[in-house]
Amino acid sequence: MRYYSHLDNTINAAFKEALLASLAPGGGLWMPETLPQFTQDELARLGGMDFADCAAELAAYFTDDNFTKTDLTSICRDAYNFDIPLKSFDGYILDPALEEPRSEFMLELFHGPTLAFKDFAARFMGRAASHIMNQTEERRRILVATSGDTGGAIGDSFLHQDGIDVFILFPDGGVSPVQQQQLTTIGHGLSNVHAIAVKGSFDDCQQLVKDAFSDKRLSQKHKLMSANSINVGRVIPQSFYYFWTSLKLKAAYFDKKIVYSIPSGNLGNLTGGLIARKMGAPIDRFVIGNNINNPFVDYLKTAKYTPRPSVPTLSNAMDIGRPNNFPRILSLFNNDYQAVENLCWGASFSDEDTERHLRKIHAETGYIMCPHTAVGHLAMNSFAEGIEEDFIKVTVATAHPAKFKESVERIIRESIPMPTALQDIMTRTPKLENIGPDLSELTALLDAHNS
Repeated sequence: MRYYSHLDNTINAAFKEALLASLAPGGGLWMPETLPQFTQDELARLGGMDFADCAAELAAYFTDDNFTKTDLTSICRDAYNFDIPLKSFDGYILDPALEEPRSEFMLELFHGPTLAFKDFAARFMGRAASHIMNQTEERRRILVATSGDTGGAIGDSFLHQDGIDVFILFPDGGVSPVQQQQLTTIGHGLSNVHAIAVKGSFDDCQQLVKDAFSDKRLSQKHKLMSANSINVGRVIPQSFYYFWTSLKLKAAYFDKKIVYSIPSGNLGNLTGGLIARKMGAPIDRFVIGNNINNPFVDYLKTAKYTPRPSVPTLSNAMDIGRPNNFPRILSLFNNDYQAVENLCWGASFSDEDTERHLRKIHAETGYIMCPHTAVGHLAMNSFAEGIEEDFIKVTVATAHPAKFKESVERIIRESIPMPTALQDIMTRTPKLENIGPDLSELTALLDAHNS
C-alpha cells in the first residue's frame, strides 16, 4: 500500500515511511491511495474468521513488504487477545448461529488492557512500529497528546520496548482521576514512558505535538514519531472492528439495515468506520454524538466547519474543538459535503442531557455506561425518532465506566465495581512532570531526557 498527503497527492510513501514520519512533508495527513474491495464470497469468508485473523488479512492490504502474512497474523493475535462483544442491555451477546432477534446492541470496545477502545489501534501500531524498528535498529521518541484514553493505550503498547521513549502530554486537571492514575503510573514510573501534565486544554497538548513536528530541527534531533490519530497507523486499525462486527451482524440480520452510533471527538473512530464501509462493510449510516464541543455536528447541519476552543465537559475525551481527522473525512469523500451528509447524521448534548440519560438507562436496564458512551446512545435515540423502518442499532461503547468512577457513581447513586486492572493501578505512586503550553518548555524537557 502507498499513502499520499491529503495536501498534495504527488507526495507519497510506503507504510513504513508513513507510520514513522507520522505527518507528510508540509504537515499533510497520510491517506491510503486505494482501498481493497471484496466479493460477497470473500466478505462471508472474512466474517467467518476470528477477529484477529480477519484483522491480519485486512492489514496485509495496508502494510508493505516489511511485513509477511505470518508477521501480521502474529501481531494481530498478540494485539487482539480480548473479547469484542456486541451486547444487548439484557446481557445477550450476538451469536449469528442463534435465532434470538434483537434490534439494539452495544459494541463494547473496552475489554483490552487499558479498558478503552484506543487499545485496538495502539496495540496494532505499537507492534507494527516495534517490528520495523527491530529490523532497522532505529530509535524513536513518541509524542502523544491525550484527552484521557489514548495516552494510557499508547503507553501500555510501547512499555519497555527497546529504543523507544514515550512522552504523554495530557491537560492538567482535564482527565478523570482514574485516567490520570493510569497515565502517571505506567511501568510504575520507572520505564520508558513519561507522563507530562500541560497547563492548558487538550487542544493545547495537540498543538504542542503539531508544533514539535513542524520544527524540523527538533523533530530530526529527537527522531520524533506521533502516536496520535494524525498518524495513519492509528486510524487504519480502527476500520477492522467496524468491518468484522458489521459482517457478523449482517449474517444474523441479513434483511435489515445496520447503523452505528459513535461518540466522537477527534474523529479517528468515525474515519475508521468510513474506511470500513468503503471496503464493503454492510453499514447503512453513521450517527455521530458530540458533547457541546461540536464542530463536526455543526458542519453536518450547516456545511460550514468552524473549529473553536474546547470547553471542559463530563465526557472529557471528546473535549476537542479542532478534530485532527476532519481533513481525512473530506479527503475520503473528495470534499463533497453532500456525500458526507448523506452518510453521517449528528447531534450534540449537554452534560445535563448526558447525566439524565446515563441514570435513566441504568435505572431501566441495569446497564452502566461511561459518559462518552451515553452521548453516543443519546445520539442513536435521537436519530431513531420518527424512523418507522426497523433497523439494527449499534452504539459504540468506548470506555469502561469505572474509568470515570467518581462521575458515574455520583450520577447513578450507586457504587460500581473496579476491575482488577484498575485496582492495581490505584495502589501505585504516580510520577509526572509539568510544563506550560509552550514549545520551548517541551523542547527543554526533551533535551533534559537526552542527557
